[in-house]
Amino acid sequence: MNADAFSEEFRDDNETPLSRLGSSKSLYALAGGEMDAGAVRTAVAAEFALAGRAFESWSADEANGDAAALFGDVAEDARGHRDVADADFDAEADEPHEYPEYDVLADLTGTTERAGGLYGRVVVAHTRAEQTVGFFVGDADPASSNDFRGIRDDLADSLDDALDVLAEVCDGDGDWSAARDAADAVVDAAYEDYVTTLEGMGVKPKNVC
Repeated sequence: MNADAFSEEFRDDNETPLSRLGSSKSLYALAGGEMDAGAVRTAVAAEFALAGRAFESWSADEANGDAAALFGDVAEDARGHRDVADADFDAEADEPHEYPEYDVLADLTGTTERAGGLYGRVVVAHTRAEQTVGFFVGDADPASSNDFRGIRDDLADSLDDALDVLAEVCDGDGDWSAARDAADAVVDAAYEDYVTTLEGMGVKPKNVC
């Protein structure tokens, strides 16, 4: 196993949930059914706020230097992305979507598992960012669509960095398996939330591709 094979297998095996998590219905669910620019920005900012806190915490107690640096960089990016999405974001006042995949990430303690979990999170975030760009293009808001293209491109860079760290910390097949389990668990949590949220809105999510 190597990083390229890991990424290819992960994406192939999660093709359906990732496709749905990158759909307009996914953005609709995250924004609480309010498909206006303000609600979308708040929903996106909420995820980045959680990412900033989670990965900063990991960076602070990570023994592997390269992994710690990556976690810190992703945390810093996430805080910047939060401000781009919604500079006035307030978790208590805005009552944003809760993103239960962060409960999964919070339970990861080993370097390998955390690197895999980070990769899974960035794949999901990048997938959602593609749809967010499309939303603002459709909203005839070129300035915002350019802002979110920048976020999308930053996340693409983080994907490459995450694979580099995975290649370093995964020495054997068992390590790759642990990383894959963590990445899958992040996608599973995000997809289950997508399904549950849409069903609560009276939408049939499994018919959406």
